[in-house]
Amino acid sequence: MMEPVTSLTQPPSLALPPVERLRPGLWSIPVPLPTVGLRHVYVYLFETGAGAYIVDSGWDTAEAYEALAAGLAIAGYRVSDIRGVLPTHMHSDHYGMAGRIRAESGAWVALHPADAALLARMPRTPEEMRVGMSRLLTRAGIPPDELTAMTNGLLPPGDLPEPAMPDHMLEDGDRPDIPGWDLRAIWTPGHSPGHLCFWEPTNQLLLAGDHVLPRITPNIPFSPIDNADPLGDYLASLDKVAAYQAAEVLPAHEYRFVHLTSRVDDLRRHHDQRFGEVLVALRAAEGGELTAWHVCRQMTWSRPWDQVEGFMKRAALAEALAHLRALERRGVVREIPGDPPVWRLIAG
Repeated sequence: MMEPVTSLTQPPSLALPPVERLRPGLWSIPVPLPTVGLRHVYVYLFETGAGAYIVDSGWDTAEAYEALAAGLAIAGYRVSDIRGVLPTHMHSDHYGMAGRIRAESGAWVALHPADAALLARMPRTPEEMRVGMSRLLTRAGIPPDELTAMTNGLLPPGDLPEPAMPDHMLEDGDRPDIPGWDLRAIWTPGHSPGHLCFWEPTNQLLLAGDHVLPRITPNIPFSPIDNADPLGDYLASLDKVAAYQAAEVLPAHEYRFVHLTSRVDDLRRHHDQRFGEVLVALRAAEGGELTAWHVCRQMTWSRPWDQVEGFMKRAALAEALAHLRALERRGVVREIPGDPPVWRLIAG
């Protein structure tokens, strides 16, 4: 179901959306991404008497910086006028330019503690990344030839830059110091453990980051840390934002829309369908058990499985694992230790 669109650029337009003044003192600035698929991320600019404050920052590329600077200029600001950066989460398309902006402007950067902890644990070299990736893929039961292709094809050519750690931590319910605005942080884990949405009550706006998107479903990746249940967290977080009577939703990608509650219902139905596909695969399995890899291959993705490659294949596998973990926490399936582990329905 496509929700009523409120952006000037209508989907599925390939044009980069224009810079828009959404409300008095509030702008959206599209910043291009260097990735295949999503073409841009929205940086939302709040005007104040003390300077500019932004939600999300964009990927750290020359093209992204130029687009951000040009968008700020339309609103009457420079990068050096930014006083605060509020990334919704720590992924590169949202957090990437935060350190660069801070170095140029002296702005503070705020993030939820769970994502700050994740930043601190990120690999620093391609070898560290390969080891971590291989560990997760091996656990999922991926064949050796697929493992080699998937890890080697996704590694960067050199060491990864040191992440810019945040200056301030934002917890659920916190109100960041933005003069003249009453912005409120809503902790919505799932897409990342520290994902934040922001509620702006005066205009009844939900800045939704990647938590609720109008057309696509955000990737909810499995995490092996502390027996985490990211999909369970995500579904609970959907209930949290659905309680807000939003006049408009300002997502980080695609386009703005209304009818938040019906979109949340769509996302729940999507994951219910995925749960059903997992159960069908396990019921039909010889011996009643499958690796996560074999479950993943029997789920429905945006294209036929033989056309899913590279990062998209790894993301699909991580999401299949997230569905299995959520079902495990509900007492529906269990993971049987092994090399690799397999998953089995619990009788009853």
